[in-house]
Amino acid sequence: MQYRTLGRTALKVSRLALGTMNFGPRTGSAEAFAIMDQAVDQGINLFDTANQYGGALGVGTTETILGDWLASNRDKRERLVLATKVHEPMSDDINDRGLSARHIQMACEASLRRLGVDHIDLYQMHHIDRLAPPEEIWQAMDRLIAQGKITYVGSSNFPGWKIAQLNERARAQGRLGLVSEQSLYNLVERRAEMEVIPACEAYGLGLIVWSPLAGGLLAGPPAGGEGRRSAAGVQAAAQALGAKLQAYHDLCAGTGRDPGEVALAWLLAQPAVTSAIIGPRTGDQLTSAMRAEATPLSPETLAALDQIFPPCGPAPEAYAW
Repeated sequence: MQYRTLGRTALKVSRLALGTMNFGPRTGSAEAFAIMDQAVDQGINLFDTANQYGGALGVGTTETILGDWLASNRDKRERLVLATKVHEPMSDDINDRGLSARHIQMACEASLRRLGVDHIDLYQMHHIDRLAPPEEIWQAMDRLIAQGKITYVGSSNFPGWKIAQLNERARAQGRLGLVSEQSLYNLVERRAEMEVIPACEAYGLGLIVWSPLAGGLLAGPPAGGEGRRSAAGVQAAAQALGAKLQAYHDLCAGTGRDPGEVALAWLLAQPAVTSAIIGPRTGDQLTSAMRAEATPLSPETLAALDQIFPPCGPAPEAYAW
């Protein structure tokens, strides 16, 4: 496993991050435990979750499963960079959501209890809150840092302008500010190249990528009628991208590699990407992802992928002279 520093910090994280969103709704505790054991054994040290994950089992379920695993693996806790998120609704209470200082404090306390830890290494804002002033957000985050409950602050699904706004406010007060952005980015969805990636590069944020396989679109045809690739929305998107996906599958076949491996290897070849989140439902899926990390794509294959899925280019050049 290779590692990179997280943005402008000295913290080193694995090129692959273990995403836990499937734990609970789609992967039972026993298999989730086995996947986490395997991930650590393979050198993955960045575990990503969120307080809202749990699906039909209820918000907080995934953090609880991770906390149960940590309780039986105390020796592994200090080897992990543990990341979770705050913002999404946790109940019907009007204040049990968003990025108010009150909710940030309460949500962090609740995540610490579910995870069974005394601190969170990377506390990420799951989405922007247009009602929350930057000063209020930093007041809450500063308090949590001072209390030793979080170490670094990151964003997720932030546009470039919001990354700039929050980091300028932090810079004015002598704070470290945001150290990472977790963003949607893959061969099918490359709009992050327009403004999010340039903002990350300008402010020294590490880029953590989610949905590297575009919800399964880039993983090849579904097998056995199971998983997200069989969902109606994914099937409709696959039809809309029919010609491109066929060219993509033909290219992958020519390399002798699985389409999912190629998509993930492409992401890891992008200079701005610090880590790509994989969300395996099974141990076999984790093994496939590890092959992608271990075997880079050739320059010729990377160029061919850009021909099929053209880059967006930075703003404003992407849409103006």
